[in-house]
Order: sequence, then C-alpha cells, then structure tokens
Amino acid sequence: MILENYSSDKRATKLVVLNSNLVVVGGGLSGVCAAITAARAGLKVVLIQDRPVLGGNASSEVRLWSLGATSHMGNNNRWSREGGLINEILLENLKRNKEGNPLIFDTVLLEKVYEEKNITLLLNTAVYEVEKGDDKKIKSVTGFCSQNSTTYTATAPLFCDASGDGIVAFMSGASFRMGAESKEEFDEGFAPNLEDYGNLLGHSLYFYTKDLGRPVSYTAPSFAIKNAEELPRIKNYQLGDHGCKLWWVEHGGRLDTIHQSEDIKFELWKVVYGIWDYVKNSGKYPEAANLTLEWVGTIPGKRESRRFEGDYMLAQKDIVEQRDHYDAVAFGGWAMDLHPADGIYSKHNSCTQWHGKGVYSIPYRCYYSKDLDNLFLAGRIISASHVAFGSSRVMLTCAHGAQAVGKAASICLEQNCLPRDLSTKEKIKELQLALNRDGQSIPRLEIPDNEDLVQQAVVGTSSTFQFKGFNPGNDWQTLTFGTAQLLPLKADEYYSFEFEVEAEEGTSVEVQLKSSIACTHFTPDHIIDSQIFQLKKGKQKLVFQTTKAQKTEHYAYCCIMKNEKVKVRLSDERVTGLMTVQNKVNKAVSNYGRQDPPAEIAVDSFEFWTPERRPAGKNLALTLDRPIAAFGADNLLNGQLRPESHGKTNAWVAAMDDETPEVKLKWETPVDLKTIKLFFDCDFDHALETTLMGHPEEVIPFVVADYRIKDGSGNILKEVTGNYQAINTIELEKVTRTDSLTFEFAKKEENIPVSLFKISVY
Repeated sequence: MILENYSSDKRATKLVVLNSNLVVVGGGLSGVCAAITAARAGLKVVLIQDRPVLGGNASSEVRLWSLGATSHMGNNNRWSREGGLINEILLENLKRNKEGNPLIFDTVLLEKVYEEKNITLLLNTAVYEVEKGDDKKIKSVTGFCSQNSTTYTATAPLFCDASGDGIVAFMSGASFRMGAESKEEFDEGFAPNLEDYGNLLGHSLYFYTKDLGRPVSYTAPSFAIKNAEELPRIKNYQLGDHGCKLWWVEHGGRLDTIHQSEDIKFELWKVVYGIWDYVKNSGKYPEAANLTLEWVGTIPGKRESRRFEGDYMLAQKDIVEQRDHYDAVAFGGWAMDLHPADGIYSKHNSCTQWHGKGVYSIPYRCYYSKDLDNLFLAGRIISASHVAFGSSRVMLTCAHGAQAVGKAASICLEQNCLPRDLSTKEKIKELQLALNRDGQSIPRLEIPDNEDLVQQAVVGTSSTFQFKGFNPGNDWQTLTFGTAQLLPLKADEYYSFEFEVEAEEGTSVEVQLKSSIACTHFTPDHIIDSQIFQLKKGKQKLVFQTTKAQKTEHYAYCCIMKNEKVKVRLSDERVTGLMTVQNKVNKAVSNYGRQDPPAEIAVDSFEFWTPERRPAGKNLALTLDRPIAAFGADNLLNGQLRPESHGKTNAWVAAMDDETPEVKLKWETPVDLKTIKLFFDCDFDHALETTLMGHPEEVIPFVVADYRIKDGSGNILKEVTGNYQAINTIELEKVTRTDSLTFEFAKKEENIPVSLFKISVY
C-alpha cells in the first residue's frame, strides 16, 4: 500500500533520462525506417511516438494505404517500388497480410522495431520541449507519456524530426514554410492560384462499413451535417467504398492545419456521419439496408503543415526534368498531386495530378536543417516547395528518404561529423554506397564497391536464359486497349516479331514499335516504326518486320494497338525484366490514357502504358527472329538491383528448363569471407499497398525460396528454405577461407525461371 499525505509543494512526475546516439521523433513509416536503419548500423536509438501505434497515416488509427513511385501501377515508372528496408517491410506485410488488414500491419511495424535491441521505443509520448546546447545544436528533447505518467528527456548528439508537423525543428527555431510559393520563386508553372485553389492540402477521415445480413437502422448524431446531398463530392461515393477510398472526404486547407487540427477533425466527423445518414436514410441507397458503420477514424490523416528548409529545396523542375543531383540518396515518382483547399466543399476536382515521365532523385541536402547543425529532417517535412511536396509527401517516398537519414546518422557518429559534412561531393559517395549495399537503388547512380569480393571473382552459371519469345498459352486478350510487350532492345538493330491474333470479322490492326526519347525513363514518347495489317475473320499470325531502329539501347514497346474486334494470344510464362503494359485508364491516379496539361504549367504531355496486376498482365505469345541476350552472368557484377530504362535487365536469369540452376564464384587465390548478400527479384513493378487493397499472393513468384551455398570443398555454409524476401544477408558463424562459392537454387514455378540481380561477398 502507498499512503502519502498532503504536500504544499508541487509534485513532479516521474522523470527518466535516456542517453543515446540518435533521437528520432515521430513513429510513422519515416521515423520507423530512420530508427531501424540507424539501429542496424550499431547506433543506440530512442524512437518517440505520440500515438499508441506505429505507422502514422499507415496505421490502424488512420488506415491509409502506403504508396510511392509505383502510384497504384498507374504511371510509366516501371520497376520503381522503393527498395531497402521499406521494401523488406512491404514484403513481410504481403506474406502475413495480403488481405490488407491495417491491424496486422500495425504488428508488422511493431515487431520490426521490437526486434531491434538498439531501439528504445516510447509510445504515447508527446514531445513538448527542446533544450539547445547552443544556437545551432539541439541538446535534448522532453516528452510526456500519458499512459504511465512519466516524463522522458532524451539526449543525443544527433536528432531526426520525423514528426509530421516538425515539432522539434519548429521549437528549435529552424526555418520553415507553410503554404504555397508563388510561381515566380522556383519558376513553377503548377504553383496554385492561392485565392481560388488555396494554400494547403487538408486532412481526410475514413470510415468502414459492414454487412450484418439483416436490416440495421441508423440515427445520426445531432452534430452531423444535414445537407450531404449538396456536397460537390457526394457524386464520388459508391456503396461499398470505405477506408482510404474515401480520401476525398477532406477538409482544412483554409485553416491552420496544425493548431486547428482538432477543429478540422470535428468538421470531418460532421461530414462522415452526415454522409452515412444520407446513405442510410435518404432512400437513394436501398441496398444499404443491411450495412452498419463498423469504424470511423478518431484522428484524421494529415497531408500538409510545415516544410523545413535544407541546403536545397526540391522544386517542380527537379521532378519534371528528372534532374540528377550529385548527392542523390532517394527517389520519388508519385504525381505532383495538389488538392483544393476547400476539400469536400470545393467546386474543383478532388485533386489535380500531373505525372512526370519517370522517377526523380532527391538530394541529401533536403534531409537536414540548414540552420541546426545536428538535426535531420524526414517524412513530409523535408526541404521542398509546395508543388514538389505534392509528390514527395507520399509515405513510401518519405520512408525511402528516411533510410538515408538513418544511414547518414551512423556515418556521422562513426566519423564524428555533422549532417551537413556528408553533403560534400567527396563524402556523399560513402553514404550512397552504404545505401545501395542495403538495396536503396538510387536512380542512375553507379558507384563501384571495391570491398565486394565478387568483383574479383570469375562468375560461372549452369545456364543462361536466351529470350526468343514466349510459348503460347490458352488465354487470349481482347484489344480493348493497346497492349505492348516491353523488351530490352539494342541500338541500330532490326527485329521481326510474330504474334497470333483472332479477328471477329474482317478488320485491320496497327502494330507499332515505340521507345523513349530519353534514356532516363520508360515513357514511350517516340514511335520508331509502325505497320497496319489487314485481318480476315478467324485466327492468323502477324509478322512485324521493323524497317527502322532505335538509336540508343533502350527498353522498347512492341505495341498492338486498340481494336475491340481483335484478340491476341497470351503466354503463361513470366521472366524477370520482361512484362506487358496497356494504354489504359487508371482514374485513381488521374491516368486517362494520356495527360495533356495546359502549356503554361510546364509539364509534359504523354501517353500512359501501364501493367495489370497478377494473375492478369500475362506476356504476349510472340516469337522473335533472333534471341535477345540480356540475362547473362555479367549482370551480377554491375551493382544494379532492378531493370533500367536504358535497356539493361541487370539480372542473371537461368534457362527456363533448368530446374536446379547454379552460380559459381571462383577466385584465383583463396579469400576470407564473413558476409554474403543475395538480391532476388521481388517484382519492383508491383505496388504493395499495405492496407485495404488485397493482393493475389503471399510471396512474389519471382523470389527464390530455396537455395544452398557451398564452399570450395563442398561444405554447406548455409541452406535456406521458404525465403520470401528480396535481400538475404547471411552472416557466417566465423570467417571462412575458400577459393570458390557455389549457389544452388531450386526452381519453384513451372513457368518462371530462377533469377538473381546481385551477389555480394565481404
């Protein structure tokens, strides 16, 4: 029993002081990725989250799906899903939670943090005070946990603000912006008209519904709006839509999205309960009789508040022109996506999205404060204009950049330097190399890894895939949309493609060979050659013999153009680095087959050719007159982890009939090795939305599940079964000396050959 008498003095709450190497404030995907990356590099990390769960907008409290450069597979950014740690998390979620349950995703994130013994996690802890050591450095942050009535003070030489509103950066005095810049400041044609369109993106609040199998009545609370039928956005609602499909239930862009956030939430509650009143009681949705509200968000998903200034500010031209920066450490690819400030009450479209032709790189200089020597920035608060923020704000892009922050912090601690010190052209390469070793895949960046022993080895394989075409299957696809086979073709070479088609009646069909004018993207903005074929009714074969060639080595599109009276034969075979796309519509990301923005906003016009999700998206049953040799063992040495637009598959692929393919590394003299890393094909083209949207499989079918590694004497160093991750890091129990390594893989899919992007040995 505790018995304590009255005291005239104020009692203090329990105080716990935590000393660490890095303090991360904010436990969304960005904070989680920064903290785990740093912890795995050996740093002691304190991760402070003001909510009871991790994940931020991706958590079960908000329930927004996580997306990034793939943009629901609705743009031209092929093989662009974010790599490294965030990809590991997505693949783990797919394995356990392909249905997209947000509660399960909570556990995936919590487990990832819990397993890192270098992380001290503080949930339900809101930071409210910052102490500075001097004008330019933060000494500590202090927060209060409402659940255990404890005050925590966390000290460290380095801090990362991933809090969404930038509470640490704000209280520390860092330069920030809130709202849209003028068109003139960064020469941004897409900068909004502030009076009409508004200054800020608003918050959204979601709800879930459930069919109880019997009629359910509903009485709205008194505060619910009574005029839901008058909302400009109500036309967007379709019965059965719930969760983040209701992203258009948005409000607050005309308010202070920080200090009026609670007011915004209550207005959204009014709207949500009013919408449901309209659905249940207006008589216009009789099929809603058995539906009930299962869940309504208690905190809204916030899109925009403060953005803090670094040594570089990302802007529209960086995205549209795909500018490459010497200090690139991450990439983005979501559209520049701005919303009208009036949200659900606005007369404008729910959003205005303009896509770039390909992914763009984000400089390291965007990830630290220009004013505070020891403060990193992560998440949506990084240094970007309002227009660029419209793209860089999405969660997987934020998480990808936060991995760079976590790795940079480890280098800073190791070298006793500050975040800005790593931004020099000499030092940045060390960070970039460390990131790419972990699978970051910084676009268009080649940095040799001289410590990788594989670079000194001779690589041999049991077989190599030679692409001569796909064997025909039983499925046919109607040409409702133009359909193309994406292939890595050489420069100045002519090709012959044979297809099998079936026509309902006599008609014609056009075949085109398209490519990209620039080697930095996959957008097919240039027609190389074309031919129109006259078809008779029934099945027949077409031979498209090109008479013109592309001038540079590049991925090209062999397109059979739209004709709904024609079907083309498909194949059941799938191969790393080869895929089909269609000139189709994806309204969810403002893809209407092509985009034609107003000339004055300085954004490109082009067509969209996008993939279908498995089990659809099959390859065309085509035949070539010569094999495409793009899958050799030399790809294992180039350091790249995904196909690139300039025509490199970057993968070794075994022959289709090789059931037990092998890769052998041979050194002239024995080497000492301790760490082996393998990089498998996890289909970076497939968007792995974390919530609501389900996926057809638990494991990406290209990933090798079972393999063994043997040394030069035939001893088994490691045997792996049931793998589903892209990156396998094998730490041997002791340093092993050998003159060779043999990797024995087991083929698991009848129509998918074994493939591998990279092996590293240290």
